[in-house]
Amino acid sequence: MKISVSMWSLHRYWYAKEMNVMGFLEWAAANQIPSVELLNIFWQDLPTELPMVVRFCQDHGLTVAAYDATNNFVQEDEAKREAEIKRVLWDIEVARALGAPVVRVFSGDARQGIAFEQAKAWIVEGLRQAAEYAERRQIRLALENHGHFAGRSEQVAEILDAVGSPALTANIDTANFLLVDDDPLVAARRLAHRTSHVHFKDFLEVGADDQGPAYSALSGKRFKGTIAGEGQVPIQEIIRELHRAGYQGALSVEFEGREEPKEGTIASFRALQRLLAEVES
Repeated sequence: MKISVSMWSLHRYWYAKEMNVMGFLEWAAANQIPSVELLNIFWQDLPTELPMVVRFCQDHGLTVAAYDATNNFVQEDEAKREAEIKRVLWDIEVARALGAPVVRVFSGDARQGIAFEQAKAWIVEGLRQAAEYAERRQIRLALENHGHFAGRSEQVAEILDAVGSPALTANIDTANFLLVDDDPLVAARRLAHRTSHVHFKDFLEVGADDQGPAYSALSGKRFKGTIAGEGQVPIQEIIRELHRAGYQGALSVEFEGREEPKEGTIASFRALQRLLAEVES
């Protein structure tokens, strides 16, 4: 297993227009981070930036562990669903240019008036077409446990079964399980043997009087992001489950805490290094 850092960890800087993709890579190289995860939402001028990113990674020995699509197959309009599929196919090609073996994908967003079974049919069909293309291009898709249609581990497993392609795997997000009242360790155990990418982040439950930014779970509980190992996600136990399953992919830091993002990301990266070393020793 190798440790990576997702650019999402520093998304506050991108939204503040203080960092672009090249800036993130320069920061990663300066901090001796050997592998990164890039997202399609962060390009400002893809045709110009992509060759620069490829060249920088080659020159600095950086690998791209995964490239993240941001798709939504829950669309009532057939033309919009087709557009989402085409967007994922394009992301597969960008991943190939970056040398990334994995493309993270979503299922889709819950929308009022759309029944689960109908949404699931659209999700399965979209992922089936994308997986067929990915398999031909020797890329794996990794479905993240995100949202209400694929947030729980059994939902992810059900979609993987329905699509039935070796090119469609799981992207475990360790903290997202808490938001749908799914035990992170039990969930990781269910999906470990079907996983090709992992987002490592940690959450801690906070009380109703807490005034900081927080995520709300289906149960009504509220969680704040923390440095890896400082929350209630059983990080080391999940690493052990992945190790037992023979997982060889990346453990990608996705920091969403309240600390200064660069400091929180580096602290999470170092913590994950220590925990992984203990499991593999």
